[in-house]
Amino acid sequence: MTLNGLSQPVRIVRDRWGVPHINARTEDDLFFAQGFVQAQDRLFQMDLWRRSVQGRLSEVLGPNFIERDPMTRRMQYRGDVEAEWTSYGPGRGAIGTALVRGVRAWVAIARERLRGEFVLAGWRPEFWQAEDLLNRTDAFVASADARSEVFRARLISAVGRKGADALLPSGPAASTRIPRGLDVKAISFVISDQLRRVGTAPFFTGRAAGSNAWAVGGARSATGAPLVANDPHRALENPSLRYLVHLTAPGWNVTGATSPWLPGVAIGHNDRIAWGMTAFDADTEDIYVEKVNPSNAHQVEANGKWVDTVRVNDAILVKGRAKPLELEHEFTSHGLVVASDRENSLLFTVRWSGAEAGGAGELGALALDRAGTWPQFRAALARWKMPAAEFVYADVDGNVGSQVAALTPVRRGWSGTVPAPGWNGAYEWQGWLTLDDLPHAFNPRGGEVAAANGNVARLNRIREELGRQPTFAVDDFRRLQLDVLAWNAERLVPLLAGVRADRSDMEDARQRLLAWDKRLSVGSSAATLYVLWERSLFRALAAARLDRPLVDEYLSRAPNVLVPALTQPSRVWFDGDPQTARDRLLVTALASAVEELRSTAGVNEQAWGRLHSVTFAHPLGVTAAARRQFNIGPFELSGYAQTVMSTYGSGLAVDGGASFREILDLADWDRSLVTNAPGQSGSPGSSHFADLARLWTAGEYFPLAFSGRAVAANAETVLTLVPFVARRTAPTPSEPYFTR
Repeated sequence: MTLNGLSQPVRIVRDRWGVPHINARTEDDLFFAQGFVQAQDRLFQMDLWRRSVQGRLSEVLGPNFIERDPMTRRMQYRGDVEAEWTSYGPGRGAIGTALVRGVRAWVAIARERLRGEFVLAGWRPEFWQAEDLLNRTDAFVASADARSEVFRARLISAVGRKGADALLPSGPAASTRIPRGLDVKAISFVISDQLRRVGTAPFFTGRAAGSNAWAVGGARSATGAPLVANDPHRALENPSLRYLVHLTAPGWNVTGATSPWLPGVAIGHNDRIAWGMTAFDADTEDIYVEKVNPSNAHQVEANGKWVDTVRVNDAILVKGRAKPLELEHEFTSHGLVVASDRENSLLFTVRWSGAEAGGAGELGALALDRAGTWPQFRAALARWKMPAAEFVYADVDGNVGSQVAALTPVRRGWSGTVPAPGWNGAYEWQGWLTLDDLPHAFNPRGGEVAAANGNVARLNRIREELGRQPTFAVDDFRRLQLDVLAWNAERLVPLLAGVRADRSDMEDARQRLLAWDKRLSVGSSAATLYVLWERSLFRALAAARLDRPLVDEYLSRAPNVLVPALTQPSRVWFDGDPQTARDRLLVTALASAVEELRSTAGVNEQAWGRLHSVTFAHPLGVTAAARRQFNIGPFELSGYAQTVMSTYGSGLAVDGGASFREILDLADWDRSLVTNAPGQSGSPGSSHFADLARLWTAGEYFPLAFSGRAVAANAETVLTLVPFVARRTAPTPSEPYFTR
């Protein structure tokens, strides 16, 4: 193909799994080609993403999105664009510009003859700008600790400070410190409801339930070189939220997963190092309560004076309406105003470190892609601001490490776990934590590192398996990524040995669970019974201490509480004799599980996979015909939220998990394995639209080709991009596809 915008020819080899291997002779051409290729495969997804993160869905989808678009717009970056690009490292603005030029080149082609997705959706793809990459929606959706502050305040209001700390431990802090002057009863769930509107459907589904990442050093590997595993848990959608790509140019040789709309590789490896990441619960947000001047609704108190807020006018185009929706964004010195309490003359603002320069989600990965040592990797992570993540690392010299990276504020005299008064200056941020202040390790004793978003069940299961044998191979890591043994069940089911059930059906259920192998397998009916029992246990436990409006959110925020609450019964959770009350709960929850199974399945037994299945749903799958064309599945799945192979949803069906997995072998990069369901392409007409879904469902992987030899051996198609001005014949067979 002949294109404007290139300086020299670029070779793109797509392998038989649809992964593009891009070889360019300049950095600028490399990222132009990356933008072009990713748009070829995922333009509709990219265009919908762009509209969604910019708060512009109402333009094409109508008034149903009037409530979510304003909040999404309000969370965007409003600082200096040049400072923003500089924060990611030298030349990052040029890289972003090159990527967008490549996207625009494909958009120009696509607009001449619209693909099926755009015809069905009813709009045309737009031409991008480099600033589109600087949005904050992805990073904000991945943060959400402001909502945690609101919940803790409501919990304190309901059960008191000590009760809240007992029911929902706040981490390192010994106890929650309520800021002087804060009335927790003034904190309303309206604040959370407003924040939830940022980046909501059809594209974003909220915060990820978790991810796993681990690595062993050379001394713990069968090959003598480290191994790295990573499986980020996100919404299981079509197209996948990740895209696999291999980038080669002078100074660049990196492969792995990116977001389809971003340059570089976010998770993967280069010639010398490999890395993975999981979300980390860093406290990067604070809710401030502002006192409003009763005589002027647009002034707030600051150290004894009334100070004007900043108001910004905006307008949203709405499909089907002649006039745009006029709106106003309001800010105080602490940040965006998200809610108000007119009766008590209060405003609620959110301050978020992602609003600072460098806070666009995953753009900091560009600095990682060319690191070659642990010090270089950490220096690169200093440029990673958002989203907060814990990275696992390994290098070809046999080292392993882990490092948390996030732009995290320093708070002095307060913890940030509940909202703070904004009027007296006592609760201001005092700078930023350094990488040394955040959790990190290098070549720890045992030669392993592991992370699982703080999920106790998954992390303990991983650590148990890593401790079972002295060395590991790629296949061992593959089995662990697919592990469905329930750590929770190993501790909770034995408690049933000490109780008896009066009804025969309940006694039969008790015996079935005691005989069960504790694995959440698709064919296991005991697995179904267990999940229903565990859910019933947790809900009954919470409902005994909390009012109904708090229960659902508590269950989503406290998965680590259940096992210790039941295995170490205490007055925190149980009245009277704790063990007797605990045993009573075990039986009543089992009765609820038996009844729910009967009402759900119509029988006493039902295989887990029949109820626990996934369909990779496409945003356009809104009619029966569109669902047949765009949706992929359903597929029965093993596991549940608390197993290493984490598969989860709001009910028994699945809508989240690890659509992308990697296992990286530093002894031979070509032995590395990967998967990315349902496919690399977003077009139903492509052979790579759904080809990876059944591999993924079966627990199979494919090799992540890296060497020129491996790429050539698995090549399916070759695309040469030729500059319009310097057009020449295609490279001869003697010319290398890749500089290796």
